Amino acid sequence: MRLPLVLGGLRIRLVVAFALVAVVATVTTGALAFRAARTGLLQQGQDTVITQFRDAVDSLAPSLTFPPAQDDLQVFADQIAHAQRTTDWRVMVTYQGRTATSAPGDAFTELTPAMRASVRDRSATVFQRVSTAHGPALVVGLPVGIGTPDQDRGLPPPSGVAVFLTVPQNDAQGYVDSLVSAVERATVPALLVAVLLALLAARGVLRPVRALRGATRRIAEGHLETRLAVHGSDELADLSHTFNDTAAALESSVADLRRMEGRARRFAADVSHELRTPLAAMAAVTDVLDEDAAQLDRDTATAVRLISEETGKLVRLVDDLMEISRFDAGAASLHLDEVDLAESVLRTLAARGWQDTVGTELPPPDTARGIVDPRRLDVIVANLAGNALRHGELPVRVRMSVRAADAPGAAGASGADRVAVIEVTDSGPGIPQDVLPHVFDRFYKSDTSRTRTEGSGLGLSITAENVHLHGGTITAANSPAGGAVFTVTLPLRRDV
Repeated sequence: MRLPLVLGGLRIRLVVAFALVAVVATVTTGALAFRAARTGLLQQGQDTVITQFRDAVDSLAPSLTFPPAQDDLQVFADQIAHAQRTTDWRVMVTYQGRTATSAPGDAFTELTPAMRASVRDRSATVFQRVSTAHGPALVVGLPVGIGTPDQDRGLPPPSGVAVFLTVPQNDAQGYVDSLVSAVERATVPALLVAVLLALLAARGVLRPVRALRGATRRIAEGHLETRLAVHGSDELADLSHTFNDTAAALESSVADLRRMEGRARRFAADVSHELRTPLAAMAAVTDVLDEDAAQLDRDTATAVRLISEETGKLVRLVDDLMEISRFDAGAASLHLDEVDLAESVLRTLAARGWQDTVGTELPPPDTARGIVDPRRLDVIVANLAGNALRHGELPVRVRMSVRAADAPGAAGASGADRVAVIEVTDSGPGIPQDVLPHVFDRFYKSDTSRTRTEGSGLGLSITAENVHLHGGTITAANSPAGGAVFTVTLPLRRDV
C-alpha cells in the first residue's frame, strides 16, 4: 500500500511547508494591518469626537452663570447634546453633587467613579472606550473652566462644573468589522497563490530528485553507464555531480572485477581442460594397479590405494570445475526428457550403492512424471544424499511429494501446473546458523582449520545451479527434530 509513502512524500512536505509559511505570513501581515487600520479608525473617530466636544463646551461655557442653578445645568446639557445635529450625543453635567442629563432619567451607567475622580482631580480631558448593551461607546469627561486662563497652565481656573459625553461607536465598529471581512477575503486568495507557487517550486525542486531516483534505479538494474544531466550550481547540481562521479567509479570498479572474474573463469576452465587428459591416463593406470594391489606387498598396496583414491578425488574436482565453468560461461543447457522422478531417484541411489543406506518416501509410480534433464536430476539427488551421508548422521531419508504449482511452499514455473518437492534429511547435528547463508557458496568451509575435505567444495553450488537451470528453488534449513533439511522444488513441465 503506497498511501503512507505518498502522504509522506517530499512534494507534499514542500507544499505543506510553503502553505504554512504563507498562512503565517498572511495571518501576521493581516493582523498587523488590521491592528494599524483599527487603531487609525478608532483614533480618528475619537479625536474628532473629543475636538467637537471640547469646541462645544468652550463655545457654550461663557453663557453659563455661576454659581449655576439646576435649570442652568439642564440647559447647558441640552445645548451641548444638540451642538452636533448628526451625532447621537448623551450629555451629563455635574456641579457640587447636582446632576443634569440631556435625556431625562438617564443614569449614565457607563461613567465609572474612577473617571469622575480623574476629571475632578486632574482638571483634564479624560476618555474611555466601554461596552454597553447597545454596543461599544466612547465616554469623554471634561472640566469646565471660568475666567482668564492661568499663565502657568494655559487653562482657565476650574469652576467645579464637569461635563461628560457618551457617543455610540457602532459606525466605527462597523468599519472595523468590514476591515476584518476584507482581511479574511484576502487571506484565501493569498493562500491559494502560495499553494500554487509551492507546487511550482516543488516541481522545480523535485525534477532533479526524480531524475536522480530514476538514475539510481537504472544503476541498480545494472546500467552502470547511466549519468545525470547537470544544470546550475546549487546543492542539487552538486548532488548530481557526486552521483555521476560515484557511478563512473562504480562502473570502472565493476569493469575491473568483471575482467578479473573473466580471466579467473578462463584460467579455471583452461586448467581443468588441460588436466583432463593426463588425469584420464592416471585413472586408467590406477585402475590397473588396483586390480593387482592384492599381489603387492602391504606397503606398496597401501600406497597404490592412496594414489588411486586421491586420483579419483582429483578427477571429481576437475569435473566439478569444468561443470561450474560451463555455468559461469552460460554454456550449460538442459537435455529434457519425460521421466518418472521417483524412479530416477531410486536409480541414483542404486547406482552409488546407497539403496540400503538411504531411506526413501516416494510417490506411487507415474505420479511424479515430468520433463526434466535426467542427468542433472541425478546430480541433484546424488550431491544432496552424498552431502547428508558425509556431514550428517544416519538415518538419511529422501522424501518426494507432488503439489500444485500455486500451493503453499511450492514454487511455480512457466509451463508447469505441478511441482515435485524433494526433501533430503539427516539425523546429524544440523548446520550452524552462521553457516546456513553460505551453504551454497563455492569452496565455503564452516571450519577454517580444515585445509581439505572429501569433496571438491563445489557440490552444493553445482546442485543449486542445476536446480535454478530447471526453474526451481533450493533451500537449506535445520529440522526441529535435529539434522539438516535440504528442500528442492522442481516444476513438472508437460511440454518441452
